[in-house]
Amino acid sequence: MSHEYKNIISIKNLCDAWTEFICGKKSKKDVAEFSLNLSQNIFKLHEELRTKMYRHGAYEAFSISDPKPRSIHKATVRDRLLHHAIYRILYPYFDKKFIYDSYSCRQFKGTHRALNRFNDFMMKVSQSNSRACWVLKCDVRKFFASIDHEKLIEIFKRHINDMETIWLVERIVESFQSTGPGKGLPLGNLTSQLLVNVYMNEFDQFVKHKLKAKYYIRYADDFVIMHHEKDVLVDILPKVQSFLSEQLKLSLHPDKVFIKTASSGVDFLGWVHFPHHRVIRITTKNRMFKKIKDSQEKPEVVQSYLGLLSHGNGWKLKQRVKDKIVKTRVG
Repeated sequence: MSHEYKNIISIKNLCDAWTEFICGKKSKKDVAEFSLNLSQNIFKLHEELRTKMYRHGAYEAFSISDPKPRSIHKATVRDRLLHHAIYRILYPYFDKKFIYDSYSCRQFKGTHRALNRFNDFMMKVSQSNSRACWVLKCDVRKFFASIDHEKLIEIFKRHINDMETIWLVERIVESFQSTGPGKGLPLGNLTSQLLVNVYMNEFDQFVKHKLKAKYYIRYADDFVIMHHEKDVLVDILPKVQSFLSEQLKLSLHPDKVFIKTASSGVDFLGWVHFPHHRVIRITTKNRMFKKIKDSQEKPEVVQSYLGLLSHGNGWKLKQRVKDKIVKTRVG
């Protein structure tokens, strides 16, 4: 089987993982140091994995505040190389098991496809705006920090029967604790992106096959369910809460759960969606102009925001951004 332990730890896979890992990181001090004795370091890692002597190293913690305060935990280069090696083998295996409308950290998915899907669903439910479209919008509270290690490994074992692969994933999962013993995954790990999707796939399958929710979209810890009858969503909400609590030991953010009509504007993935258009969230807009002001010598920052605005109705905002570029250059 392609997802067996021997394929994850093979010299070839470790070397291929290194090639992918170093993209855009060659100038980093820790990466450069690891590169000095690359062959020796890769062979040593392989031998530790082969003999089960591998132990995950400590994390370097730091904080970011864009778009909101987050704690990032960065593993050593050796461990991050292994994360890539694991991801290369396990992602293709698990991705086939995920539902179509899970959009976070998946190839050929992402934010923009989720936004377009939201619009498509809104039009279908409302029958091209000829009837109401009700939207249940939810957000999982402290998502990464609340992932339960024991439950995660239990779910993982349902899909993988190679005990050596399970042993390795346990080493990665147990290398970090957030809110308490056996809780949390680090935001900085590539493997965390895959593992949270494996974890939440349990919920995705429940929503699609048990609740029979046809119009459901999830992006990480944000999800929406649409229906033309409000009462259906009112009935679904406690079932969603119960499943998350009892089966996954997660809870919804009490301030980020609502049921409202699409015509009143639904805030999802940084945009406020209406039947015929979407506009960027006010907090996102304010942060964008602050970032542009603070990054006047970095044209790539401005271009990234112009790209963002191209996915909604932001013509006036684009003109404001371009005007700021001109004023900066003239000044």
